[in-house]
Amino acid sequence: MPGSGRSLLSTLLFGGASLICASAMATPVAFDHARLIDGSGAAAQPDVTVVVDEGKIISVGQAAPAEARHIDLAGRSLLPALISDHSHVGLVQGTSAASDNYTRANILAALRQYTHYGVLTVTALGLNKSPLFDELRREQHEGKNPGADLFGVDQGISAPNGIPPTSMVHGLGPDQVYRPATPEEARQDVDRMVEHGTDLVKIWVDDFRNNVPNGKTYPKLSPTIYRAAIEEAHLRHKRVAVHIHDLDVAKSVVAAGADILAHGVRDKPVDRELIDAMKAHGTWYIATLDLDEANYLFAEHPDWLNTPFLSAGLDPALRAQFADPKWRSQTLAKPITAASRKSLALNERNLAVLNRAGIKIGFGTDSGAAPTRIPGFAEHRELRLTVDAGLTPLEALILATGHAAALLQLDDRGVIAPGKRADLLIVRGAPDQNIDAIDHIEQVWQRGVQVGGPLNE
Repeated sequence: MPGSGRSLLSTLLFGGASLICASAMATPVAFDHARLIDGSGAAAQPDVTVVVDEGKIISVGQAAPAEARHIDLAGRSLLPALISDHSHVGLVQGTSAASDNYTRANILAALRQYTHYGVLTVTALGLNKSPLFDELRREQHEGKNPGADLFGVDQGISAPNGIPPTSMVHGLGPDQVYRPATPEEARQDVDRMVEHGTDLVKIWVDDFRNNVPNGKTYPKLSPTIYRAAIEEAHLRHKRVAVHIHDLDVAKSVVAAGADILAHGVRDKPVDRELIDAMKAHGTWYIATLDLDEANYLFAEHPDWLNTPFLSAGLDPALRAQFADPKWRSQTLAKPITAASRKSLALNERNLAVLNRAGIKIGFGTDSGAAPTRIPGFAEHRELRLTVDAGLTPLEALILATGHAAALLQLDDRGVIAPGKRADLLIVRGAPDQNIDAIDHIEQVWQRGVQVGGPLNE
């Protein structure tokens, strides 16, 4: 839809329910002659047949049943659908980030958009409202609505008057983030989230000084409170993801038992002390490289507005903002832009170091937390930035498939193997050799039903 100003989500939100509700039981589907990137870390395999039936993969590399419908994937790669371990839903609409945006229709529209970029599992890491989030999570697990499957954190925990501030999400209140003043209150907040069925517990430990250079900073959650929250979460058999920015905070929360660092370290190079602690605790790491780049990327590239791949994710208001020369010049002149470039460079360096050190690394972008972090598009951008950081294209793809599923402790997806969900992404070319090929989407299959087609034509 180049130049149309309409987003893919608004075009396809309605009338698509039949796809997700359609039975995948009628006829097996055989994907023939595929270049298979299976998500396990193994090298790509040429000329493989993969057969799916009743929403699952039934065979890999074997002859198809006689009754199967055949799809020729010569010249194309077949890989698991992408998985985001760190996103948000219901915060953004157009150019605004506000509590009022947290509606069923807006969340489902975003989940639908993720689907058409080949992202079929999304983890909304906090700032959610109960009971709506809990209802939608159950419905997406059951496949009742079109769009990505949904996991995540209910509200999350931060400091009184701390981050995220209302300047970031207008109207953000206690129904979207808890702000305990005592360890006992933190334990009670964790208990409430567990009772709602939260998949994880999210804690913010940051003062945003790098987000607003020479400007206001915010109180950090005190160690006594976040230690209590982590301890209570573990007593209730829930893992804890922590928003961090600085190396010293990363070390402190890992020592306190954090299971996931939900952002990359961006103030200093990571060191042996952090690496050893993360290995000892089995801590996962999500770099979210796109978070900082998204602060200035679209101001630098107005020409991208004419590309269908980006246009598919833009509604008219956001498109108009990106096209505005005044917005672009003001964005590039902001102190946060210079700070974001530095943070990205350090984040990329630290990701490469941690990957070489054998740290467990997942995949996420913080998409959906701000208007410029575009659902679906951000995940593709993250793959490019991961390669820019020094990982191979295959390593980057594994982070977004097999590793991302392992971080979520999901053993039914992320890898193409018999018995796994038939959540599949088909692209032209060989993204394990050239990551740019990941944008050349031809088909997206969810639970064995095709739910998406080309975005880059």
